Amino acid sequence: MREPIFTGTCTAIVTPFDESGAINYDAFGALIDNQIQRGVDAICVCGTTGESATMSIREHIAVVEFCVKRANHRVKIIAGAGSNDTSAAVYLSQHAQDSGADALLHVTPYYNKATQTGLIRHYEYIADRVDLPIILYNVPSRTGVSFTAETYKYLAQNPQINGVKEASGNFSLLAHTRCVCPDDFYIWSGNDDQVVPMMSLGAKGVISVASNLVPEVMVKMSHLCLEDRFTEAAQIQIGYMDLIDALFTEVNPIPIKAAMNLAGHQAGGLRLPLCDISDKNLEVLKAAMVRAGVIGG
Repeated sequence: MREPIFTGTCTAIVTPFDESGAINYDAFGALIDNQIQRGVDAICVCGTTGESATMSIREHIAVVEFCVKRANHRVKIIAGAGSNDTSAAVYLSQHAQDSGADALLHVTPYYNKATQTGLIRHYEYIADRVDLPIILYNVPSRTGVSFTAETYKYLAQNPQINGVKEASGNFSLLAHTRCVCPDDFYIWSGNDDQVVPMMSLGAKGVISVASNLVPEVMVKMSHLCLEDRFTEAAQIQIGYMDLIDALFTEVNPIPIKAAMNLAGHQAGGLRLPLCDISDKNLEVLKAAMVRAGVIGG
């Protein structure tokens, strides 16, 4: 049987930029160390939250390599390597493998709107050209295409494909996937507001945005679920819904970067076309952070 790449909480880490818009590696190293010290089980670098869409290929490769070296085997590093160009996805994957990453995260090709057959061929093509395990990433709100349970079933036959980060919010798809796929095709929540219900259906944890800000909370929640202590985990999920909602008042990673800067972490700004959080939503975010005890009132 395949083993899951991780169980518990993986932080989809932000990429800090300096005032000129360049990657701030000193700040990035501090963020990586902070996450590991506060108990996360893995870090996902160059994902959506890391603003990979506005990185050059050279930057992308360098950021993954830096993260792997900084972590130094203290936690698993999952490298985002997805693209709507299959050859580019292979290129990023091979460089991530060369850097020493533990696994790859591959979003469904966006904009192209591939058929299910196209998705299968895309992932098989990548899997044939790398040795690292692959986590699929289903987020149709961003990509315009969703996996079906039948496609998961087919791809689960490939030993390179470890499972899926499910961010569709579709619990019927999750249940059908668990029904038709083998037990060693693993599922992780891609939505911070659905960790406990997804883990009650067999998910192994979460690839989290909120854990950039409150890693201990997300770790405790996910680990309680792994121990079948769902009632206690649900209390945490419900108790932090206000903060989680505030972290998604605007498109990710706009609010999480604002929240981290408010909390004293050096997350920096955003690259266009993303821009700073609106004044109105910043006040909503601040209030939620105060109520959650993340910052003082």
